[in-house]
Order: sequence, then structure tokens, then C-alpha cells
Amino acid sequence: MMETKNKTLGKLFVVATPIGNLEDMTLRALRVLREVDLIAAEDTRHTRQLLNHFDIQTPLVSYYREKEAERAEELAPRMLAGESVALVTDAGTPAISDPGAVLVRMARASGITVVPVPGPSALTTALSAAGMADGSFLFLGFPPARKGQRQKLLASLAETPWPLVFYESPHRIAAFLADILLVLGDREAFWARELTKMYEDLQAGAITQLLERVASGSKTRGEFVLVVQPGKKQEARGENLEELLSWYRRNTEFSLKDVSQRIARDLGLSRSVVYQKALGVWADSQEQS
Repeated sequence: MMETKNKTLGKLFVVATPIGNLEDMTLRALRVLREVDLIAAEDTRHTRQLLNHFDIQTPLVSYYREKEAERAEELAPRMLAGESVALVTDAGTPAISDPGAVLVRMARASGITVVPVPGPSALTTALSAAGMADGSFLFLGFPPARKGQRQKLLASLAETPWPLVFYESPHRIAAFLADILLVLGDREAFWARELTKMYEDLQAGAITQLLERVASGSKTRGEFVLVVQPGKKQEARGENLEELLSWYRRNTEFSLKDVSQRIARDLGLSRSVVYQKALGVWADSQEQS
């Protein structure tokens, strides 16, 4: 029987499910999915296939990002009334770049016990095969879909001393790699996709090499985990103030004011000095265009 600390309340089980290979389903996860009153699934059609494979008959309700708040409002009262709910995503661990955080916060705020049921995660699976010398890294989830926002994010991370770890979709990976090359330079990187599946793909190399693989013509499938290694300080920007300002002007969508503030802060310079120099760089670029 499933243990409970409070007999009057249900529980919220956050259950990790396979990211590809169904043999990665844990015995504990199977037991929980059979014993709870309800399973809240990111995509009920996808989860139904998983449940059918293991002959699990527990009722399903949809819980996807666009309806997170609404579904959480519906599920919390049911748990308060004594029902236990298992939260699952399409693959891997819920609430890590997937729906789930809203329901977890609401459950905690309502005094409902939240129980993590660990298992597969694309993040840790990829990192285990990346061969990083140091265990430190900065996980950033999915980058912005818009080019300008992506470049702005990357520029803010240029001096970060840890490997940067992202998720990315197959139809945006080429554009994202191109932005990394432009903003951060030709850094060493590693990607993992189709993890635990038949066509699992683990590739290490410079950003230019990974771009060549994407452009090779083969169809790209499966979401990527991308690890980008730290670079040398200002490796893509030039060493003096004018070169640095010119780089920002050419390669990002930051305003003159934003660039001046950022550089002044990063280099410890007077904001007015940087702003006056930026005025000249912006004027020169307009004349050339």
C-alpha cells in the first residue's frame, strides 16, 4: 500500500518516465502509476501508449503548458479531498523545461505532500556522456525562439566560466549554432539527441563542425541537449573599446544605450566615456550603410 503521512490528504507524485527506451522505466514509477487515483499527463495520447505497454489502467487527465494554471486549480482540490495524483511529462522528469512547476507550487502552498519519483532525464543523461572535466555547469533550458533575444542571451553569457547547457528543437538547432558561432566564437561543444533510442547521436567538436553536420543534408530528428564549453575572455569581440563597440553594433540588436551600460559595467569604465565612443561607432556604421 502507498504510505501517507496525512490520511486526509492525497499526494502529488512527480514521476520521471523514459526518454526513449522503455526499459528505463523504474519499478517504483510503475507502482506509483498503478496506485494513484489520477495521472496528469503533458500529452494524454503519448502517455496512454506508455500505460498500455505496461498494462496500467489509471485514468488520465491532460496537463499541458497552455493550461497549467487552469489544470492546477482543478487538481489541487481533488488532492485536498484525498486523491493522489501522478504528474508525468512526455519524456523524462517533469518541471525541467516541461510543465509541472505550477502544480508543484500550488500543492506545496496547499499543504499537499510532493513526492519526487526519480528516473530518466535528458539533461543528466547527456552530461554523463559529455566527459566534462569539472562537474560544474550552467543549465539554461530552451533558448529564446527569436534571433535577437537569443543573441542578447548569449552575449550576456560570454564571460561565464562554466559550460553552458541548453535544450534545442531540431528545426532551430542550425540557427542556434550559427548564433553561438557569431556571438561566442568557435567554441568546443557536444550534442546529444535521440538519447537511449536506436539512432542515438552523440557528437563532439567545434561549433563549425557541428554546423557542418547539421548542413550535411540528413534529416535532423529529436530534441538536442547542447553543451558549449567556456571560451577565452572576449574571444569573439576584439581587445580595445572601439572594436568591442563595433562588435556589438554588428552582431547584436542591443541599443546604443544598452551597449554603453553593459560595457561600462563589465570593464569598470565611465558610462559617459563609453557612451561618447559608442556615438562615434554608431555614426560610422550608419555612414557605411
